[in-house]
Amino acid sequence: MKNEPLAGIRPEVIVWARESAGMTVRDVARKMKRPLGDIEAWERGDAFPTYPQLEKLAYELYKRPLAVFFLPAVPAEILPRSEFRTLPDTDLRALHPDTYLHIRRAHAFQLALKDLFGDKNPMGPGIWRKISLVADKSVTQQAQSIREYLGITVQLQCTWRDDDNALKNWRSAVEKAGIFVFKSAFKQKEISGFCLIDTNLPVIYLNNSTTKTRQIFSLLHEMAHLLMSINGLSKIDKQYIDFLPQAEQKIERFCNAIAAEVLIPSHDFVDQTAAFPTDIEKAPEEYIADLSNRYGVSREAVLRRLLDSGRVSRNFYERKAREWTAQMKKITGGSWYLNQGAYLSDYFAREVVARHFRHQISMEEASDLLGIKPKNYSGLEERILSGAGA
Repeated sequence: MKNEPLAGIRPEVIVWARESAGMTVRDVARKMKRPLGDIEAWERGDAFPTYPQLEKLAYELYKRPLAVFFLPAVPAEILPRSEFRTLPDTDLRALHPDTYLHIRRAHAFQLALKDLFGDKNPMGPGIWRKISLVADKSVTQQAQSIREYLGITVQLQCTWRDDDNALKNWRSAVEKAGIFVFKSAFKQKEISGFCLIDTNLPVIYLNNSTTKTRQIFSLLHEMAHLLMSINGLSKIDKQYIDFLPQAEQKIERFCNAIAAEVLIPSHDFVDQTAAFPTDIEKAPEEYIADLSNRYGVSREAVLRRLLDSGRVSRNFYERKAREWTAQMKKITGGSWYLNQGAYLSDYFAREVVARHFRHQISMEEASDLLGIKPKNYSGLEERILSGAGA
């Protein structure tokens, strides 16, 4: 009968499904509207959920296929707590269930890439085979090697003029270097993004809820992780770095330094700020805003370089950073198709559409790879072919 307990479900699979969704037993009890003891009994194997209860667990709470719960053992899957070293344990334990889902989705995209390209990168060898970053070597020289590989000069960067074009061009350059860039809107706003290393098909996944300038910095920060062959999961507020073990602190600060130097090369920055007033803290903000526009970065990024060079005080930097953060507008609205097009790696999405066009995969298979419902495929296909998205 439909409402009879499903005896035989492995309790360890139920525990694994909950933990992989970043939920506590209390969270599940609240969402299921069941006594805490019922959920604990399911996880001990002393009792079992009914079919409707299992459907709710699978589809609404854990976002898993129902068949997973009938496996004889826990499937092999790395949890974020053991996969990422670049967040303190307290932050890893506090990851939102939505963040767990984004990490799982990124792994799913990586598997889809392997299916599409046969574990061979369509862009060739990839930047990580040419450049291997080392924290003890010159940040300036290593960042310059990245810019040269990406083919981005300061002169070219200055033609972009706004953060929207800057993000499109940096993202395109990183993808041409063999790294697939996906985005999505995170419910956990403080997460800026993460990356997944791979021998041939590495992935960067950005929080689209942050500003364009923040996404650019996160893109380059996560690329630095990939060039060190380290999975990264980063937060917007850099204070989390202080709570990491010493080795991980060094890695995060190095990746931040690489991202900052790639975006704002020291030699050009020195030239541009040579004529700045002696007391920059009392100067009009236009000085900082002009440099922000020049490099397509946030005002805070420019101010950070001024802090690092001793041109402003830490108190001034922190006060202005808080002020500008409060001014930032949330990214909302827009066409659903436009947003979905922006979320997907351009090369990945175009390959899926091309395979469907050549009748190599069905519309249902293409939709599954793109993470959408088949009824939405045609509209998204049009956006992908027209090159819409950011």
